[in-house]
Amino acid sequence: MRRYEHFSENAVQAEGITPLQYLLLLHIKGYKNREWATIGELAERLQAKQHGVVALVTRCEEAGLVERRANLDDRRRVEVHLLPAGEDILTRLAEVHRAELRALQGVFTIPNLP
Repeated sequence: MRRYEHFSENAVQAEGITPLQYLLLLHIKGYKNREWATIGELAERLQAKQHGVVALVTRCEEAGLVERRANLDDRRRVEVHLLPAGEDILTRLAEVHRAELRALQGVFTIPNLP
């Protein structure tokens, strides 16, 4: 498992982002039936404090990966959306992660249990 984690960290850093930025992008992408997440939702999913997630979103925004938008129904609510650059990174990383998982097939086996 650590081998895969190490591979993933290196792959993410090769894209010019941190593992935490990658997790943020994944969590935004992972919401069903919508293309955004709130800071509070991201904090919950990342198990982080809201002010830390605000700083993380700001760094991703400065890198052109995400953008904040006011919610159309409640202008006080802020949505965090993936931008094309963020989507592109996720697509590339999904491909390299999938290839690594294929390479690891058969390495992890579960013994027969009684």
